[in-house]
Amino acid sequence: MKLLLVEDDNHVAAALSAVLARHGFDVTHARNGEEALRALVPEGAGFGVVLLDLGLPDQDGYEVCGKIRKRANIPVIMVTARSDVRSRIHGLNLGADDYVVKPYDTGELLARIHAVSRRIPHVDDTGATETVLRLGQMQIELPTRRVSVDGSVVQLTRKEFDLLALLAQRPGVVFRREQIISEVWQTSWEGTGRTLEVHIASLRSKLRMPALIETVRGVGYRLVAPVA
Repeated sequence: MKLLLVEDDNHVAAALSAVLARHGFDVTHARNGEEALRALVPEGAGFGVVLLDLGLPDQDGYEVCGKIRKRANIPVIMVTARSDVRSRIHGLNLGADDYVVKPYDTGELLARIHAVSRRIPHVDDTGATETVLRLGQMQIELPTRRVSVDGSVVQLTRKEFDLLALLAQRPGVVFRREQIISEVWQTSWEGTGRTLEVHIASLRSKLRMPALIETVRGVGYRLVAPVA
């Protein structure tokens, strides 16, 4: 997922960018509001989430949030030291999807990023909403939950489809096991890990593409886009 980090402190931005990259995010760093707004042209420039610091050097973060909301339907998470309730309410009223107070736990921030990204329909790099994903000879129709390979329909269970759709919407991005279990099974129960492995094996078999889903040892899985 492409993520826009708007943060004027280079040291903070570098540290956070490194963490986000390890979790599969493609991070672009903007140091002020003007850089952030330019990065979002045209139509959001394909970003999936914006992390917006409020203490920017050129303009107030609240003002930047309002401009972002007018330009694109992108989830915005405000990240700031302003912890009072009035500031939070103001930010949410301006269109922010979430509000995280510094200092924050990185794990919680990642969870919040994934949570807000699930609320918005997937968009392609042009900003257009995608309802059909095409990966090589495989086609995934999200509204009808239909999967076909070389024109032949592949019968998947509900969880198998949810798992495939999750991975296929971000080809090449590594999804952590905990994230997959949380999003597909709506639980954090560790015992679901074995169920995940069984579903991955079943998908590889049913799609007849054993190399489609790559295991990233110690982390999770990612979908390797097949060649058309």
